[in-house]
Amino acid sequence: MKLVVFDVDGTLVDSQHHIHGAMTRALEFAGLEPVPRPRILGTVGLSLPAAIAQIAPEADAPTQARILACYKAAYFQARMAQDAPLYAGAKACLETLAARDDLLLAVATGKSRRGLMALIEAHGLSGMFVSLQTADDHPSKPNPEMLLAALDEAGVATEQAVMVGDTTYDMEMARAAKVKGLGVAWGYHADAALLQAGAERVSRDFPALNNLIEEWMA
Repeated sequence: MKLVVFDVDGTLVDSQHHIHGAMTRALEFAGLEPVPRPRILGTVGLSLPAAIAQIAPEADAPTQARILACYKAAYFQARMAQDAPLYAGAKACLETLAARDDLLLAVATGKSRRGLMALIEAHGLSGMFVSLQTADDHPSKPNPEMLLAALDEAGVATEQAVMVGDTTYDMEMARAAKVKGLGVAWGYHADAALLQAGAERVSRDFPALNNLIEEWMA
């Protein structure tokens, strides 16, 4: 068996509006000035504490804790109002891969488990993944722990796995775990940055990604 591990935000789900809006409100609640949108989206993929530390490095620990709590509340409200959409072609790609009897799928994400489970239910993805690794249980990317945990849970060796993600954190995590990394161009980090961070290839859309995975499986 082989294993494909997917990141979520910026890879499967277009959650940029939820993330930017929630973080902007959280900073306002904490009495801090708003920061540019690219700076916020550039931290997508990190666990929330690590992202907030980058976005508001001047804030003390209690202030960062307030930002964290407010962000979670604001993001939950945004999600309840409207689920972040899957990128075009994402579900078809997952269904194609999940139908194979020689391939397993997993998730390694900086999202919370509650947020991930809500997303899976909202988009009809239940039962597709053999392993769900979240920021609740592991250090932030690019630490390889969550990816190694997915390999262990799936019972797959590193050379039989590939990590798919949109950020340098995903590619650095894959490299640290000695797993092949495939980047996607529709997320939050530029192609050149993904390649520099260790991506072997960068796909322009989901059909191209599916073709790359098919080549790797051959």
